[in-house]
Amino acid sequence: MKHFRVIALLLLSLGCGYVAAQAGIPSPTSFGEARSLNDGWRFLLADDSAAIAPTYDDSQWQRVQLPHDWGVTQPMSPDCGSCQGYLPGGMGWYRRHLQVGADELSDGRRLYIYFEGVYNRSTVYVNGHRLGYRPSGFASILYDLTPHLRPGEDNVLAVSVDHTRQNDSRWYTGSGINRPVWLVSAPKTHFTLWGTTWNVKSLTDKKAVVEITTALDVPAQEAASTVVVEILDAEGKVVASGKGLTCRLTVNKPHAWSLKDPYLYRIRARLMERGAKVDESVVPLGLRTLQFSPDKGFALNGEWMKVKGVCLHDDAGVLGTAVPADVWKTRLQTLKQIGVNAIRMSHNPHAPVVYSLCDSLGLLVMDEASDEWEFPKRKWLKGWNKGTPGFEGTFDYFEEWIDRDVADMVRRDRCHPSIFLWSIGNEVDYPNDPYSHPILNGGTGGFTQPMYGGYKPNQPNAERIGKIAQRLSRIVRENDASRAVTGALAGVVMSNETAYPEAVDVVGYNYTESRYGEDHQRYPGRVIYGSENRHDLPAWRAVRENEHIFGQFLWTGIDYLGESGAWPARGSEAGLLDLAGNIKPLGHYRAALWAEQPVCYIGTYPNATSRRGGRRQNRQNRQWVSSYAPAVWNYEDGQSIRVVCYTNAPTAKLYLNDTPIAAEPTRDENTEILYWDIDYAPGTLRCVASNDATASIATCGRPYALRATADKASLSGPDDIVQVAVEVVDEEGNLVALADNEITCYAEGGARVLGLENGDIRDTSDKTDSRCRLHGGRLVAYIAKGMRSEQTSARLHFISPLLKSAEVEIETR
Repeated sequence: MKHFRVIALLLLSLGCGYVAAQAGIPSPTSFGEARSLNDGWRFLLADDSAAIAPTYDDSQWQRVQLPHDWGVTQPMSPDCGSCQGYLPGGMGWYRRHLQVGADELSDGRRLYIYFEGVYNRSTVYVNGHRLGYRPSGFASILYDLTPHLRPGEDNVLAVSVDHTRQNDSRWYTGSGINRPVWLVSAPKTHFTLWGTTWNVKSLTDKKAVVEITTALDVPAQEAASTVVVEILDAEGKVVASGKGLTCRLTVNKPHAWSLKDPYLYRIRARLMERGAKVDESVVPLGLRTLQFSPDKGFALNGEWMKVKGVCLHDDAGVLGTAVPADVWKTRLQTLKQIGVNAIRMSHNPHAPVVYSLCDSLGLLVMDEASDEWEFPKRKWLKGWNKGTPGFEGTFDYFEEWIDRDVADMVRRDRCHPSIFLWSIGNEVDYPNDPYSHPILNGGTGGFTQPMYGGYKPNQPNAERIGKIAQRLSRIVRENDASRAVTGALAGVVMSNETAYPEAVDVVGYNYTESRYGEDHQRYPGRVIYGSENRHDLPAWRAVRENEHIFGQFLWTGIDYLGESGAWPARGSEAGLLDLAGNIKPLGHYRAALWAEQPVCYIGTYPNATSRRGGRRQNRQNRQWVSSYAPAVWNYEDGQSIRVVCYTNAPTAKLYLNDTPIAAEPTRDENTEILYWDIDYAPGTLRCVASNDATASIATCGRPYALRATADKASLSGPDDIVQVAVEVVDEEGNLVALADNEITCYAEGGARVLGLENGDIRDTSDKTDSRCRLHGGRLVAYIAKGMRSEQTSARLHFISPLLKSAEVEIETR
């Protein structure tokens, strides 16, 4: 079935020509006709204000293809901030020459430029004229080029990006025009930016009632027009139609959008004048209902469920924050494979393609506005845990821009059926960082211990949080009343003394499972969930065993750059997947807790009872080590090894070289992990769970050869990128999981190497120079195809000293 997701992804790859609305492909602005403006840019990593001038000579600047993140290509240094993964920011300029024909501006037509995101503090110019400034690096921005264009002449776009406050976030943000850019052509009278929206008013097996609203950018003297609205099914058939800026349409025998069957309709609104179509707005539609209850939690389409979510930042290791759609798709599919059904966009609006993918894959989304409000958070500006933390951040433009930033997030993303929560902020209520309240002295409200030094009367009063929360919640509801508003609370006890929890519809608790029961009794009308949680079993049991807690969001779904520990460490390894997108043992463990299909994974580590430290050390470390056990079977003969099994089956059997291990597995009640303690012998370890799921590990030999496999989906995908998995194998073809050989990749033909990612958080070497060490015996190569128009194929070579090389051939056109 040709679902709308295919069309949405095709949109991302078009590099020339306008995207015709009449062809059924939506413009990213939901009006006009768009074409990609990602090619032809030049870049300078320096501050040169003379670059505004159209006559400026940029011939020596670097040629770049957008999206572009300059930060991830720079050397890491222990002198940079750990919050940004020891990567620098800086000041950069982009320029592009643009040819515009007189016909493109005839009959009052207008040309706009649309940036999906620029990090950050960007100013845009055309032909020397300043179009505007936007400090947020996560906002999508539209500017009208028309008044300053010169048809038939050379027009010059110039964009300054000021990330000199390079430690303005607690995690890596990237630097530059790191999301796609579009040139949008529209008639004088057209639909407004993100002006088409919908709300499912009712949904049954027999019919769905959908309210659809459109808005026009209409000159006052030309308001005479007609809007025709249609709902199209996944095959393109019109199933309902009406007229007017607001109308209610009925879909008979509706196909609901759900996590298992994410069926997508389309809304097509046509602006008609004198019987002719002058503009078209196309947006996705998913027929679903959302329901929240303080006692039963959350229901999708009337079915009460548990939300099994993860938090995600928006980088992908060596790619930085300029992440292609295919890479996101692979990662989201992997997360769903291990049982994840929801994504929290931490802690900012993400690239639009991520929402489209969640729509089509069947993942719920919590969209989030910001990580800081009127005051900054502490950050390590040089190194980690040394000296005095600094306060660089985005707080300086909060008061001027936050209302618009929140409104734009909601307006841009509200047509995505995957979104079920709007979050107005994350952890803005840290006790004494900076807000304070007498409750921090303890003794009232069930809070008996002073926190962060107790009440500090000279700090800002925590009641300010409630007032801001009321203001931002109102803005969200003004732009979309169909979803719940939430916030992620870090200091629940203090925030309970403010208006914050009452300002939102659903209250997120970060790492505060101990309050679930008490606050449910104290605030019986409050809907509570875990907005940020640890990976341990008790945090999940607090959800699983309490009907009123509808879910949790683990920190985090994928390892990410920034928020690093001591050098060398380029990021956080708190994820279920590593930076290369591979499932970590922790991810397999989560699958055993969350996945619906049978799960069986085995991992191993030396049994601490047979080594120094004794049984006490084993008891202290077992829970942490057990959920991080790698799939390795290479040890010393006779060494005592703990074999752990992550499974959702009641029990399992273990075999060593097809000989059953007589002992029944022990079940650790603190982790629900099965384990055996056995003496090592080389060969094959195999496990068969009682639900028939199986897993095996073989003793591997020495590194012998490289094996390279191109991802089939990316070969034919809409992006100009191919993902190639590279592994070291022994003579029998087994993965050598302990190998760390250095690999070199080079491309012949119409392709180039974007970067090599091994997933190792502690590897701070340059991975954009076509050389990288393996980690866990593998890495992923990101290859840009279509670099030379005359080339139709490319051959990729992967070589390493003393190993047999590997080659992959790909089509590039």
